[in-house]
Amino acid sequence: MTSTHHFLTGNFAPVRSEQDFTELRVIGTLPEALVGTLYRVGPNPQFDPRDQFYHWFAGDGMVHAFYFGSGKVAYKNRWMRTPKWQLENKAGKALFGTFGNPATSDPAVVGRSTGTANTNIVSHAGRLFALEESHQPFEFDPLTLESKGYQSFDGAILSRFTAHPKPDPETGELHFFAYSASGPGTTEMHYGTLDRGCRVARMESFHAPYASMVHDFIATTGHVLFPITPLTSSMDRAMLGKPLFAWETDRIVHLGVLQKGADISAMCWLDMDACHVFHFMNAWETNGKITVYAMEAEMAPGMPYADGRPGEPGKSAARLARWTIDLNGPPPGKIERAVVDDVPAEFPRIDERYAGRYNRYGWYVCHADGKPRNDAENALYATLTCHDFTTGCKQRYSLPEGDVLSEPVFAPRHETANEGDGWIVMTAWRNAEQRSDLLVFHATDITAGPIAVVQLPCRVPFGFHGAWIAA
Repeated sequence: MTSTHHFLTGNFAPVRSEQDFTELRVIGTLPEALVGTLYRVGPNPQFDPRDQFYHWFAGDGMVHAFYFGSGKVAYKNRWMRTPKWQLENKAGKALFGTFGNPATSDPAVVGRSTGTANTNIVSHAGRLFALEESHQPFEFDPLTLESKGYQSFDGAILSRFTAHPKPDPETGELHFFAYSASGPGTTEMHYGTLDRGCRVARMESFHAPYASMVHDFIATTGHVLFPITPLTSSMDRAMLGKPLFAWETDRIVHLGVLQKGADISAMCWLDMDACHVFHFMNAWETNGKITVYAMEAEMAPGMPYADGRPGEPGKSAARLARWTIDLNGPPPGKIERAVVDDVPAEFPRIDERYAGRYNRYGWYVCHADGKPRNDAENALYATLTCHDFTTGCKQRYSLPEGDVLSEPVFAPRHETANEGDGWIVMTAWRNAEQRSDLLVFHATDITAGPIAVVQLPCRVPFGFHGAWIAA
């Protein structure tokens, strides 16, 4: 790389080749019942960026797949061949500015699709998608990783789709939303569902109290909730040379609450003090009360203030918090908040079969010493936590200093296994050796350490989210 930008160095730096390894070295023993594929996706720019202010979130999506079976693991990685990737691949250089900034893009591509498919992997109705929040779902083949392209679902989804749709295990539906649906800085949002056959069964629009970056949302068996936080979006601000996305200190949080199946006009808005959440672990409801577990920060990490001043890393570290929303009252919609693990943490996951229902176990990565880092280091965690919400007990396992863990993903022993009966699979960056491993833990006994370490001869760059798909 010619750039010395932090997000293009170390294990943030992209790998520039697509590789296949039919059998990786395994230290320890892989469980016989662990049969399926771990998919991970993250930003991996194909070429050096055009502009000086490159951001980690802006890289081309690359999927990394680990295929488990017969006590062995195979691996392959492929770029998602989006229209942006194809144009730049043909040109042999970057054509788009960071986030498609027209001021730093080649004039020939201004107005063309800037999608990167780099944030999350979701399976629905036997189909597999790479997602990011500004474009349609990007489909790819589960075995070959061959790109199939953006999907509109018979023309029903023509623009944005969240990176974090929510499955409903009872109905088989997938609930999704989109923010800034009319363009950057607009308040229009979309809400919809995909049915069991991957057809759009519902699609409606509404307006948020103000334009906000809404990365994730909340779903229970009975409700969906849309958090509008002070991480605002403003084209007027951007036209003045200030940030498009920025933290506005005088805003509060507005939480849109909609009963599943109700008309969008029935949505009510609840208010709470300012905070920010990139990721929700899970939520459920009992007797008119909704319990939400969220990675809550005082302000959005990595984002500036509205006047252009850099954000404050000390305020940007997220911690696992519980919101209790009383829809009965008095007063109706009262929200109580409490921190339940006072260490900087992120990437919360559960046994996805319990999405929207009470979950006993949750997993996330954290800084076990409790100290927040700078913005770049806040995203790099060395400790895995298993949180038992029934007993309140927390188990932790830490890597050596300098090593970094990815998001933990749960793989159940079988389809009808009890909650937590399975394994956590996740990648690890080995700083001293400048390569990556794949770790397998017993999901509810992580203090024992990994039961198997799968060694890679290459790097898996720092990325975002992944999914386990059973064979």
